[in-house]
Amino acid sequence: MNSPDKFPEQNTEKPGVRRVGIMGGTFNPIHIGHLLLAENAYSAFGLDQVLFIPSGCSYMKEQSGILDPDTRLRMTSLAVADNPHFQVSDIEIRRPGYTYTCETLEQLERENPGTEFFFLAGADSLFAMETWKDPEIIFQKATVLAAVRDDCGNSRLSEQAERLREKYHGRICLIPSGNVEISSSDIRSRIQEGRSIRYLVPERVREYIEENGLYRQAAGKAGEENSK
Repeated sequence: MNSPDKFPEQNTEKPGVRRVGIMGGTFNPIHIGHLLLAENAYSAFGLDQVLFIPSGCSYMKEQSGILDPDTRLRMTSLAVADNPHFQVSDIEIRRPGYTYTCETLEQLERENPGTEFFFLAGADSLFAMETWKDPEIIFQKATVLAAVRDDCGNSRLSEQAERLREKYHGRICLIPSGNVEISSSDIRSRIQEGRSIRYLVPERVREYIEENGLYRQAAGKAGEENSK
């Protein structure tokens, strides 16, 4: 696995300042959509790196059917292995108890002075972030990059972004994510139904899933086994 929380020095447009994207998620499993969003953000905003952070124990998600952290971390590492500006961190997996985005950003800021952070999120997150713990800290610590699909009307999303900017004095940018529609839940369903997931996930991830027989059981049964 790549170095988890410390970023090597990079040449940037602002001397002494590194621009690092934060891509958090359950990654159950990680898929091409995650990688495309990260690559788009890297190119569009002149980032030095994008850091993928698999979640530990999220207070917002039911844990049944979610693979153990080490397995999800391994799949994420495999997915980004051939991209020199992608790294993986186990910062949330190491943290005991529930994990919160605000606390992750605070820790990264403490451990990486002179770094400007960009938090990558799906469009739906803009409508949910106010329910997260201490959203004001998130907007204070990072520029939020919200993905938008090319074929969707974005007026409502733009209005929400402006409202959040005014309320939290945050920096929010909308970033085109194309029309790729892939979800981890659909991938899991495909596996359970014996259908191909080729080209939906990186080839190394597909091989790892097949070699280890992951996601072959329905969520309920998988959750029961993981709890034993």
